Amino acid sequence: MSCMPLILAVVVSIFLTRDSNAAFAPADNYLLACGSSQNVTYISQTYVPDSLHSLQSKENSIAATANSSAPFSIYQFARIFHSMAFYTFDIKQEGHHWVRLYFYPLPGHNLTSASMTVVTENFVLLNNFSFKSYNGSYLFKEYVINVNSDSLILALIPSNNSVAFINAIEVVSVPDELIPDQAVALSPVAPFNGLSGLALETVYRLNMGGPHLTALNDTLGRTWENDVKYLYINSSATNVSISPSSIKYPATMTPEIAPHWVYATAETMGHANTANGNFNITWVFPLDPTFMYFIRVHFCDIVSASLNRLLFNLYVNDDTALLDLDLSNLAGNLDVPLYKDFVSNISLGNSSVLTVSVGPDKRAHWINAIMNGLEIMKISNDARSLSGVQPVETLLVLPHKKNKIGIILGFALGASAVLSLIVLGCCCFIARRSKTSNQGHSWMPSLYGNSLTLTKTTLSRKSGTASCISLASTNVGRFFSFQEIMDATNKFDESLLLGVGGFGRVYKGTMEDGTKLAVKRGNTGSEQGLAEFQTEIEMLSKLRHRHLVSLIGYCDERSEMILVYEYMGNGPLRSHLYGTDLPPLSWKQRLKICIGAARGLHYLHTGAAQSIIHRDVKTTNILLDENFVAKVADFGLSKAVPALDQTHVSTAVKGSFGYLDPEYFRRQQLTEKSDVYSFGVVLMEVLCTRPALNPVLPCEQINIAEWAMIWQKKGVLDQIMDQNLEGQVNPASLKKFGETAEKCLAEYGVDRPSMGNVLCNLEYALQLEEASSPLIEPGDNSTNHIPGIPLTPVEPFDNSVSNIQGIVNSGTDDEAGDAATSSVFSQLVNPRGR
Repeated sequence: MSCMPLILAVVVSIFLTRDSNAAFAPADNYLLACGSSQNVTYISQTYVPDSLHSLQSKENSIAATANSSAPFSIYQFARIFHSMAFYTFDIKQEGHHWVRLYFYPLPGHNLTSASMTVVTENFVLLNNFSFKSYNGSYLFKEYVINVNSDSLILALIPSNNSVAFINAIEVVSVPDELIPDQAVALSPVAPFNGLSGLALETVYRLNMGGPHLTALNDTLGRTWENDVKYLYINSSATNVSISPSSIKYPATMTPEIAPHWVYATAETMGHANTANGNFNITWVFPLDPTFMYFIRVHFCDIVSASLNRLLFNLYVNDDTALLDLDLSNLAGNLDVPLYKDFVSNISLGNSSVLTVSVGPDKRAHWINAIMNGLEIMKISNDARSLSGVQPVETLLVLPHKKNKIGIILGFALGASAVLSLIVLGCCCFIARRSKTSNQGHSWMPSLYGNSLTLTKTTLSRKSGTASCISLASTNVGRFFSFQEIMDATNKFDESLLLGVGGFGRVYKGTMEDGTKLAVKRGNTGSEQGLAEFQTEIEMLSKLRHRHLVSLIGYCDERSEMILVYEYMGNGPLRSHLYGTDLPPLSWKQRLKICIGAARGLHYLHTGAAQSIIHRDVKTTNILLDENFVAKVADFGLSKAVPALDQTHVSTAVKGSFGYLDPEYFRRQQLTEKSDVYSFGVVLMEVLCTRPALNPVLPCEQINIAEWAMIWQKKGVLDQIMDQNLEGQVNPASLKKFGETAEKCLAEYGVDRPSMGNVLCNLEYALQLEEASSPLIEPGDNSTNHIPGIPLTPVEPFDNSVSNIQGIVNSGTDDEAGDAATSSVFSQLVNPRGR
């Protein structure tokens, strides 16, 4: 499927104008070209110089002009501030307003390294933002803020003795009906109230199946981008369109909710090589997991020939948002738009992506589903921030607008200080009482039930807390008290932070005897994290192998979920591939690392009494010790195949997007070959040093597996490999490596090699590389058979723990986590768990 439908390309120019009979006239409409001395026209809108506006501390700023290198006219000028500066906007009509900010570091002013903060009186919009850590040449930010006074102050604050700058500002009224006060919260389903009083930041706004829309097409000046690069599988969707003039808005809606073009185009179900049409269309969105998100989904039945024909479901991450959605019945007719609002908290899941899926209902006679548009907006947190956790009071000293405001602020700050002292005193009292308590609070017995073997209870000598896990039965190693963990990590000092994952944060720890540890502190509020905590202990306590990360112990005091591992001095493999300043790995190092990881996975699949499927193989879960020995880590999603004659486990789809096996994705049948596919993605990531998924790239390059296979099949894989490897890779070694990855990435599991075969082929690629002179590989294109060269034997298994029993559930796979996520991702055969 192409990135833009041809039919739309032909007719789009006809409709690239505003809807004249539905134009919204905002009461407040400030468009400022900062630093410019004249009006600037951008997308048919006129921006006036900010010198004509209420800009305080103008004497502490300079106006700068860019040359022709500016990406758009709006970025040709900038205002640069050496100290805090304020823009004040008189508000004629209280209520919701767009606040849109434009940033482009003009060449010649050293603005790329500038670190800056942007706040209003009530909300933090940006905190310590710098282009030095931003993957882009310019930045556009759009916010919605409810202004309840006669003015709005926007402050720009230089951070870290730097400067602040801005190119353009918009403050524009928004119709009251655009932002509701209530939406449906997911997981659990409940009303979410007070939304209109929070700040929102637009993160994604998509026109499904349609063209890129701008202020020319939207009466509220919004930008809608095409959805193709966010589709998890392009072939799962087909775009459709009708004339925008055919859209019939009901009396309760106006084009301000979404323009005609959004409802006149859509994505419907395509064919993704399934035996029937029972799969979903899924869009994947990387997001900051520490925030909640407002999600608006736009629908319009433009595909049905008659009423009540289209019946489908909507899923948001693990949650079923809408069941049995009959658009024409709900809207009252065909071609009539409607929308639904939700709030999702992705921090309750185990990844930093949000997925939105539509798929047919099981009772539907016509197998189809549709989506026309989608908006995802970040919701301000408890600190009233959209960037970090610092409240606005710690960043902003307001100019004196009115004496009354100063009095109110002083009273509020004084009351806050008194309240803080009271709370602090209560906390100290509670902490003192908790220290004298004979028994700490443990959440594990009541939540775990009989999922673990409770043959003996172990008592921590230091804490007196009862641990629910029998150390004798699990071989965990030892139980750590919470105080030991606090001492080892210097009270979870952020300077010791090693990484952040879906389960929680990982810190470097050091015991009194100098032993280094990796301490993973879980998110205690997440039931999903609890399930992963349990699985990790169950798996690793019974597995020992040189290429698996060792679990040393755990802590379950004070409602904490803490796992303690051996410290891996060189961190995750991904850190040595891209995103850091670490020196590049040599080709031989990369091969040895891949071989080590393959050995660990091969042991999981064949070296234990029950075959274990990792289910989350990726470069962040392959860790390197001080000698760059690779070890597979993070077993929170792992599954055991309970019967020798069982070829797969039927289970809800879990894992990381970009690494997920497409066959597992469609059929919900997990096999060892699912790990093989994920490992194939790792091989390509190691070779090309780029993420598995990168939505900012052109359509054909987003997914590394698809993109790399195009080059591999052409026999020119060397053209996309890491430039640091040029001149140091034996072509025969690269050829064998590429063939191995290609076999791993086969669409169907039956066509993929076992991990044992993958391991042998990587060993062979290493021997080819280590040969004294370049070798021409024998004419054998198979990665499953290696002729004519003796291979280093595969590392023997450690049989000391081969007698493994009772690993994770039974063959029915009825764990609570899987049942709760039966609709988790796209293309599921059983979207409702039936």
